[in-house]
Amino acid sequence: MSWIHDLLAGIGVGLVGGLTSGFMGTSPGGGLVIFTVLLLGAEQHVAQGTSLITQVPPTGLAGVRRYWQSGNRSPLQWIAWIGLGFLVGGAGGGYAAAAVSDSVLQWTYVVYLVALIALLILRRDRKEGSHAAVDRDELPWLPLLLIGALAGFSSGFMGIGGGLAITVGLAAGLRVPQHQAQLVSLIFSVIPTNIPAAWIYWSKGLMVGWPAIVGILAGLWIGTDLGARAANGVSKAALHRGMIALISVMALYMTHKALT
Repeated sequence: MSWIHDLLAGIGVGLVGGLTSGFMGTSPGGGLVIFTVLLLGAEQHVAQGTSLITQVPPTGLAGVRRYWQSGNRSPLQWIAWIGLGFLVGGAGGGYAAAAVSDSVLQWTYVVYLVALIALLILRRDRKEGSHAAVDRDELPWLPLLLIGALAGFSSGFMGIGGGLAITVGLAAGLRVPQHQAQLVSLIFSVIPTNIPAAWIYWSKGLMVGWPAIVGILAGLWIGTDLGARAANGVSKAALHRGMIALISVMALYMTHKALT
């Protein structure tokens, strides 16, 4: 029966997206977009809409709890400024995506991922021994607002949740410790800041069927928890290298899709 296939494929998509989300501390959008295309045969706009819609429920809550239990914290004002930027950028990105072709979305995705890889490679780590969480007064509001706006726009335009931009922006741009940056990013998989962008895709019918949606949600909940458990057992250097490897694979795959 087709609905059983869609349900099982959705669970597979959700598990992969959740595992990468929990381990890398990013929202699961990138993995969801790619594996929705691979396992469910969706076209780019539908994959992006599905990714955004399935990130509205707080499926990353289990991952947030794992990071929190390991001693990582996120100042409330960081969340407020990033969230404000995210809401504005997300709506703009959603409307922009609806006006361009699949090919433009794919190539934009590739350029975006390559830029994130460059930031991660060029990043200078904090001094040895400086493992404490960054104090809430150390980060000015404007960079946080801009990180949120970029994350929101990338979420709406490419359907990837924006977590990559938040993690890379905090860790590589503002030199926040890796585990702490990943916690902040995961918090935005719990707070439904992508609702404006998700609504735009929903209203245009750009999503897969409900059996696949249910499967993705179940897979996300389980996968995020397992990925976060694994992340808290490895060093920040390993997470940093893992993130570079993951984004590189995503960029290569999207380049292949754009060329075919």
